[in-house]
Amino acid sequence: MGTGHDHATGPAASRRIRVIIIAVMLPVIAATLAAIAVLWPRAEPARVDGDTGRRHLGTVTRVEQRACAPDEIVQTPTGIVTSRCGTVEVRVEDGPDARRTIRTPLPDGPQAPRVSVGDEVVMLLVDTPEGPEAQQYTIIDHQRGKPLIWLALLGALVIVVFGRWRGLAALAGLGVSFAVLLLFVVPAIAAGQPPLAVAVAGSAAIMLAVLYLTHGISVRTSVAVLGTLASLVLTGVLGVWSVDLAHLTGNGGENATTLAMFFQAVDLHGLLLAGIVIGSLGVLDDVTVTQAAAVSELAAANPGMTRRQVYRAATRVGRAHIAAVVNTLVLAYAGASLPVLLLIAAGNQPFAETITSEFLAQEVVRSVVATIGIVAAVPITTALAVLISVERQTAPEPEQPAASPPRSDPWRDDDGDDLWTSARPAR
Repeated sequence: MGTGHDHATGPAASRRIRVIIIAVMLPVIAATLAAIAVLWPRAEPARVDGDTGRRHLGTVTRVEQRACAPDEIVQTPTGIVTSRCGTVEVRVEDGPDARRTIRTPLPDGPQAPRVSVGDEVVMLLVDTPEGPEAQQYTIIDHQRGKPLIWLALLGALVIVVFGRWRGLAALAGLGVSFAVLLLFVVPAIAAGQPPLAVAVAGSAAIMLAVLYLTHGISVRTSVAVLGTLASLVLTGVLGVWSVDLAHLTGNGGENATTLAMFFQAVDLHGLLLAGIVIGSLGVLDDVTVTQAAAVSELAAANPGMTRRQVYRAATRVGRAHIAAVVNTLVLAYAGASLPVLLLIAAGNQPFAETITSEFLAQEVVRSVVATIGIVAAVPITTALAVLISVERQTAPEPEQPAASPPRSDPWRDDDGDDLWTSARPAR
């Protein structure tokens, strides 16, 4: 591992420390590559026959809205909702009707897209009651490719302008993360590989690539890698124990039910565990890098501190960090589940029954297990960093002040000046 450092990476590690780090990291890297090779999907995952071939793109050229007839008013469980009635003219961009302008009913319903002239939309070609020959276009969604691309470019620009080369490295690490998830983790799970094993192997690959790309190849980065890996393993073990203890099946939502119908080879129980591990990775990276940096900076700024002193000081930094991270993690889970929480709250079930339902129990287990893993990352990473960054030493003996020469006259200072003359009042 390199010993070069940027702004303040602490003192350079000794040759013995570098050899130890290399001896530990090489097997970790080899094991990660071997696990990916073993778990790599050998066959294409089963594909669901959907309506991909019947989706077409178009641009809205005209919207005609009219008053709804009495028989077009929709009755819902929460009250009467007046439908939006009318037609939309759309210029088709692909398919057999490309370059033609077609007329389609104005999208209607609580989840229907709101369209206006100039909107780029996605349409579904559906059969009508008259038969397959009489097909009709229905607007089902907006095209979001261009806005998302511009938003992604804006985010990348902000990161590069502020972070410069470190920002470019962070973007490269983000690209690696998406590549591992899309090319390995998702296809392997869809092909029926054990989700937990796939998640651990994929997380290890993401961790190695992202940390070394973003923070450089150094001893301090290696300490953060080892602390993250140890915390990930602990999170996985706790996840297995907690999921079994709570009798969770992973089938706690509509998406899981749909997934079980189309991908019967996927283990939903293992998929829940995989989500816990992967969801914890990003926060674990933050905590471990911070702790490794804190130990390194403390050791560099206070060479006289013992390992115990550095460990205690860095742990205090970690406690402050954890207090903010845990709250962020729980709120992130709650925000992602907010629609379902509102749906559950709208029911008349007792609170105890609601909080122990399959869906909410999954979120509770996910939050608790991830929190324990993140908290454990602080002492684990701090201890590893202290062992490497702080040389073994004893507390220095306090320096004794130099003895002053005996004074024959207490009213004279060390330079012989008469203090009595300057201190007594003039007569």
